[in-house]
Amino acid sequence: MERPDTPEWTRDAIFYQIFPDRFARGRDVPKPSNLEHWGAPPTFHGYQGGDLIGVVEHLDYLLDLGVNAIYFTPVFQSASNHRYHTHDYEKVDPMLGGDAALRRLLDAAHDRGMRVVLDGVFNHASRGFFQFHDILENGPDSPYLDWFTVRSFPLNAYRQDVEPNYEAWWNLPALPKFNIRNPDVREYLLGVAVKWIEFGIDGWRLDVANEIDDDEFWREFRRRVRAANPEAYIVGEVWSDSQRWLQGDMWDAVMNYHFTRACLAFFTRGEVELAELQRTSLFPIPMPGAETFAESIERLRGLYAPEVTAVMLNLLGSHDTARFVTLARGDVSALKLATLFQMTYPGAPSIYYGDEIGMSGGHDPANRGAFPWNDREAWDLELLHEIQRYAALRAARPALRRGSFHVLHARGEVFVHARKLGEETVIAAFNVGDSPARLDLPIHDQVAEGVDLVDPWSNVKHRVEGGAVHGWDVPARTGKVLATP
Repeated sequence: MERPDTPEWTRDAIFYQIFPDRFARGRDVPKPSNLEHWGAPPTFHGYQGGDLIGVVEHLDYLLDLGVNAIYFTPVFQSASNHRYHTHDYEKVDPMLGGDAALRRLLDAAHDRGMRVVLDGVFNHASRGFFQFHDILENGPDSPYLDWFTVRSFPLNAYRQDVEPNYEAWWNLPALPKFNIRNPDVREYLLGVAVKWIEFGIDGWRLDVANEIDDDEFWREFRRRVRAANPEAYIVGEVWSDSQRWLQGDMWDAVMNYHFTRACLAFFTRGEVELAELQRTSLFPIPMPGAETFAESIERLRGLYAPEVTAVMLNLLGSHDTARFVTLARGDVSALKLATLFQMTYPGAPSIYYGDEIGMSGGHDPANRGAFPWNDREAWDLELLHEIQRYAALRAARPALRRGSFHVLHARGEVFVHARKLGEETVIAAFNVGDSPARLDLPIHDQVAEGVDLVDPWSNVKHRVEGGAVHGWDVPARTGKVLATP
């Protein structure tokens, strides 16, 4: 098989994941009256009224952060604040501003050189999806009966004490599972995928994509999406090893939860909020320590072709996990260290909205709070500025986006790696311990003898002598960088 063809732009991407109902309310977007007030403790069913125009009005904030790509959780019409219960795949939810708001967002983002990826929920629909609703109304006489797998009538679609008598995601009656074997269903979903690519989106994130257990469907999905946009990014949501789908004929990448696990273990030193961790498939995480971290990272890099590793969606948190700083028991230094690693590691970094200002929150719904635009006292500005620096470093250094990766040191509580592209080398060191570390660091063939490596933030220089950098001080709970001039 040919080498995987993955979108070149994704190597330069820094993603920002937005949960639309909670990011920002835009001006002049009509809303129903019964909304929770902005910033209220998030609930499972309540809406706070964020929309796509609110995102447009804050695109320059994202640019200042260093973001150049956005991944949205679902935006199509739905009767749920998270919109994973899709009613109409061909219409942007009116509460988000409708199709016109998406058009305005895409134009404004593209004018700024930013890409936009939408969430495709193609495994299951909702009780409000027209074809399923027709079955609810007409029973065995519905012309759409074979769009789903129904075992008996009448449908147990609402009673919580009775299992649904049709296939549903995780047996939840609100989420009837498509019968993907039906040619009409396949054609409908493929048509939806192409429609929005032609509308101007830059790719799809595929919700629970492994649960559509049909490789030929995904091959056809790729063929049609790539025919509409040869640079479209296709990223699946899979929490485990994903070689099956990443051979170059289905998806480009997956959400890299293995990366998340490894970072949680090392940068928190295993001191995590266990009750929150156990509520997700992140549990269990590896043992702490630099040696184990190096093993995890090297295993991860060996799973996939380099072209795939280069575009993996590397995340520290999402709408499906407690926020990183909460899992780290409030240790902001762990988030800083993990983010610096994220920005210096192969693949596309992804920031979950609000993590950059220190937003906290346990599992759903607490991890989906409203962004505190009008409460700047709630912002951790030091954290924000650090993440801006890390993103700027990635943008300024091609080696961090396309260079080779080499572990230089992994012992105890100190880990060091190098990225090299041509004559450019960037070395990143991480000390997760409580004591400062002084490194005499062999750098092998990463930098030539006699070259002065420079700290990009302090301008302190370290000359390569005897094939090593000597006396490099890395303070406790800190990351440091040296780079060729």
